[in-house]
Amino acid sequence: MTHSPTVGPTRVPSGLPSGRSTGARLRAYLRLAKAGMIDYYLSLVVVWSLLPGQPLSGPVSATLAALLLGQMCLVAAAVAFDDVTGYRDGSDATNYGPDAPARKLARKPLLAGTLHESDAVRFARGALVAGALCWATAVFTAPSRPAWAVLGLVAAAVVIPQYSWGLRLSYRGFQEVFLAAVGWAFVLPSYGLLTGRITGLAVVEAFLFGLGPLLFGVYSNTHDIAGDRAVRRPTAACVLSSRGNTVFVGALCLLETAVIVAAAPLGVAPWWFPLVLLPVTVTRAVQFTVGMVRGDVLRARLTGIRAHRILVVALVTANLLGAGTA
Repeated sequence: MTHSPTVGPTRVPSGLPSGRSTGARLRAYLRLAKAGMIDYYLSLVVVWSLLPGQPLSGPVSATLAALLLGQMCLVAAAVAFDDVTGYRDGSDATNYGPDAPARKLARKPLLAGTLHESDAVRFARGALVAGALCWATAVFTAPSRPAWAVLGLVAAAVVIPQYSWGLRLSYRGFQEVFLAAVGWAFVLPSYGLLTGRITGLAVVEAFLFGLGPLLFGVYSNTHDIAGDRAVRRPTAACVLSSRGNTVFVGALCLLETAVIVAAAPLGVAPWWFPLVLLPVTVTRAVQFTVGMVRGDVLRARLTGIRAHRILVVALVTANLLGAGTA
């Protein structure tokens, strides 16, 4: 995801084919929305597993469904706005150029010429409105409405589209915090609406969940240094030296491991919690070795996505085991 007009946009040679089928157009919009990237949406599986008895009926089901649709719409709006910005400033053309064979150009429908810029802007605005309506429905159907959870949801709805549009938060040095904060915002307010409370375990799992997207995003940023520097986007990879960036990524990995290990002695999680999450720690070590030691950052990014999904499975397993032994 990239921004700020200093590099000119790369236009497709002849615009969109006039005879596109409805199916082709739908596929282009799904790519614009990054529909295949489900990682943030897994937050609600974690939230459900934290619920006492893991109910799936009545208000709980309706609230979960509305929360999920809202998440999908708001993320779709954010990434569509981001694609428009990256297209306008030319940074996506740099980052998805011939030197990035591991990335498919079809993932960027503006660059590929399957959508017009105006199509993407309209789509993003419509998704933003739809997401706000879905989350308003979630508040209405929720079993509980603690003020902190409602305000958290409102804040997330306002901030998420500002990644590279409006306030352009990633241009202000908040890119890494943003990636993690979206995950935190998808877990804690949702848990509050469904339970009316907050627990230490919910905070720990929200924190770990948010680190997941950050820990594959930093590898993307490492690959995208040239494009991001060209548009003056101050990611950690751009601002720090190569060694400093390696230390930064390593520190994030160690932070994740420290939280996993400390949860049990602090009384937040059962003693066996770190054992259930051991596959996450092992996969994270492999990811760091591949990306920061061997220099294959795009492969490490894919390993990070896998690690995040392993984390979700591990958290859900721990929660279900905890409920069974409570």
